[in-house]
Amino acid sequence: MIYVSDIAKEKVLKLMEESAYAADAGYFLRVSVVGGGCSGLSYKMDFDNQPKSGDQVFEDNGIKVVTDLKSFLYLVNTTLEFSEGLNGKGFYFNNPNASRTCACGESFSV
Repeated sequence: MIYVSDIAKEKVLKLMEESAYAADAGYFLRVSVVGGGCSGLSYKMDFDNQPKSGDQVFEDNGIKVVTDLKSFLYLVNTTLEFSEGLNGKGFYFNNPNASRTCACGESFSV
């Protein structure tokens, strides 16, 4: 399962509305893990409306989250969060599978 916090839900919905994706119920949040970043792996998020073979589909807190199977292995039990704090504003992942993360929180390793 991939979870979505309350504040992340609000921000995702706001972004969907601003981008006109909210009008089309076929759009969802695609989350993936790609190589790169200072710790080796980085998170990637996009809005998408094209499911792919092998996708893992979840719904939490009213947000449909889709990920490919390979990424899901890194994202099991991860929570999408959002921060407006002094250390930066934006989405971040609270990933219990990460053994190390970089200072900016955009990359990790397992």
